[in-house]
Amino acid sequence: MQQPRDFSLYGAVDLGARQAAAQRSQQAAARASGQPGPPGGNVIDVTEETFNAEVVERSRSVPVILDLWADWCGPCKQLSPVLEKLAGEADGAWVLAKVDVDANQQLAAALQVQGIPTVLAVIGGQLVPLFQGALPEAQVRQYLGQVMQLAEQLGMPGGGPAGETAAGGGAAGDDAAGGQPGDAADAGLPGSGPPGSGPPGSGPPGAGPAAGPGMRGGLGAGPVADPGFEEAQQAMERGDLDAAAAAFERVLATTPGHPVATLGLAQVDLIRRVSSYDEGEVRREAAENPADVEAQARVADIEVATGRPDDGFDRLLGTIRRTAGTDRDTARAHLVRLFEVFPPGDPQVAKARARLSSLLF
Repeated sequence: MQQPRDFSLYGAVDLGARQAAAQRSQQAAARASGQPGPPGGNVIDVTEETFNAEVVERSRSVPVILDLWADWCGPCKQLSPVLEKLAGEADGAWVLAKVDVDANQQLAAALQVQGIPTVLAVIGGQLVPLFQGALPEAQVRQYLGQVMQLAEQLGMPGGGPAGETAAGGGAAGDDAAGGQPGDAADAGLPGSGPPGSGPPGSGPPGAGPAAGPGMRGGLGAGPVADPGFEEAQQAMERGDLDAAAAAFERVLATTPGHPVATLGLAQVDLIRRVSSYDEGEVRREAAENPADVEAQARVADIEVATGRPDDGFDRLLGTIRRTAGTDRDTARAHLVRLFEVFPPGDPQVAKARARLSSLLF
């Protein structure tokens, strides 16, 4: 089934729409200051002013689904009722936070929204891209199931079996079944660092190049966090990437495959690699030697770390297409290594994985 056409956020809104958006923003702010919504509310309106408290902090106890919409967007009017219905069915297992992008343009830019409707998840402060466009209810349920599964893996109180809470078919508030100890990452979101401005190392924590979706912030300590995450956070805040990597490696030694530690280590490794490059020289070498797999991999690192993952993935997929034998294996391994920099369910990674499979098989 073909998805509806995506709508650009920029240049498509007239002055009347902007004025209406401003009025909606003022009304939402008035509601927030006068009568704050109950913590257990299933559907909430969020503004730039309330984002940190209503989304980032709330996500530490229950997954928050972000619905980015606009009044003029037709597909938004198809999707929003579906999300609101499922939020009601979930009965508190996750919270739907609605963001009017016209009224909150800085927030939309910070979240790197390219089209609407866009749906994101925030789990323990970690921003996870879900999908863009108005999808059928069955597909939306599948995405929400993945969110709840990740929340369960991270040991969140609100996590639960994907087939129950995400689809609204189970009792709300059930304790998470099992799950790995550990808090999700602090997203680089308003109130906790420059949104989308870089992987662990630009904003909190540390220092490094800008980054795109999926590379936002570092690991924060929470009520169920492994002490290693706090150690990694502190190391990145002081710019000690080697110590941060060592902390993540210790977590993985005791809990192999821990999703948060795996993500954090991959991001730190990328920053360390890119920090050692001379970008001008790296790009010149890649342009002059298109068959040099290592040169192409270094440019792909830079492209992913500076917020252009599709360009980096395309570069390595093209290298895989042109090469064979050991060179092809090297390019494939580096591409898979870059996939690990992004959280589970990232749509750009899913698309690149599908293209990789078609090249290899």
